[in-house]
Amino acid sequence: MSRKVKIVLVVGARPNFMKAAPLMEGLQKSGDHFETVLVHTGQHYDHNLSQLFFEQLKMPRPDSHLGVGSDTHARQTARMMVELEKELTALEPDLVVVFGDVNSTLAAAIVCAKLGIKLAHIEAGLRSFDNTMPEEINRIVTDRLSDLLFVSEDAGLANLRREGVDESKVFFTGNIMIDTLAGHLEAARTSQVLKELSLEPRTYAVLTMHRSANVDDSGVLSRLMGCLAEVSERLPVIFPCHPAAAKRIEEFGILDRRHDGNLRLLQPLGYLDFLKLQAESRLVLTDSGGIQAETTYLGIPCITLRTTTELVATVEIGTNRLCGSDPLMIRSQVDAILNGGGKRGQIPPLWDGCTAERIVGVFNKRLT
Repeated sequence: MSRKVKIVLVVGARPNFMKAAPLMEGLQKSGDHFETVLVHTGQHYDHNLSQLFFEQLKMPRPDSHLGVGSDTHARQTARMMVELEKELTALEPDLVVVFGDVNSTLAAAIVCAKLGIKLAHIEAGLRSFDNTMPEEINRIVTDRLSDLLFVSEDAGLANLRREGVDESKVFFTGNIMIDTLAGHLEAARTSQVLKELSLEPRTYAVLTMHRSANVDDSGVLSRLMGCLAEVSERLPVIFPCHPAAAKRIEEFGILDRRHDGNLRLLQPLGYLDFLKLQAESRLVLTDSGGIQAETTYLGIPCITLRTTTELVATVEIGTNRLCGSDPLMIRSQVDAILNGGGKRGQIPPLWDGCTAERIVGVFNKRLT
């Protein structure tokens, strides 16, 4: 019998887990061709941002946990590279798979290039054309170093073509996050989170906010929280608060009346509770890329607290509107949605829950 192809999946943050889970399942169901190894860098270490996701997505425990933790972008990425070099040298994989645009993705891409290990990038080709976003740098570098590039939407294909990437390396396979959402939506419907929060469907908004441009500048964060407090006078705004945002809110002394009443700050939620909360909401306000995609699939109006997005399909086809941190634009979009004018949108091509299956099919052809 021929040797199994060893594939190492590198994850580090909450969005990675949602993308890795269906691929791991697909590889395990594909027969005896592949040996999969899961390496967790430890970029996210909060229980609700890491361990709880593994439990709810029914992912196996990581084969290796590097425990890198939080730091500046440079120090965190450097520590990841040191630890990943040791790990990948010992494992000798045939292929390393990375996801999205977090620092763990960049670190693994550079290490693989230095060690001569083949690299696959899932969610390749996305561009916000905003180099002030650390994620944009991570995306560009990772794509440049990848041997197999799996694209989630038409804009990704156009970007890679324009950048001169060899088309034989590029595969349009759809959005793998939708595999996870579609596969867990029924289970999420049974969540009791609305009852626990005394909420009724379609009577509240959901807020997520964590990006540096929104939370690290006291003026921007104060302006946003003031605007969102005003929005909450029209309907409750439920804010599962990322640790980075919670730290800044406390540090800048923004915890006044805005954390009482209808603007409700919560601890981060597990995947199923958050999916239920999102799916039953009236609207979502976010600066997250993944949530722009999820709301488009769910048909929920999305107000994105950014002026650019790498997920062009969510704006061109889906339910997403870009408003930045401008209170006038945010309030205008909230008004439109509450008055019945929110974007209805459509689901983009190949966002159908079968992306992992298509990726495994490529692996079978290219690696076995």
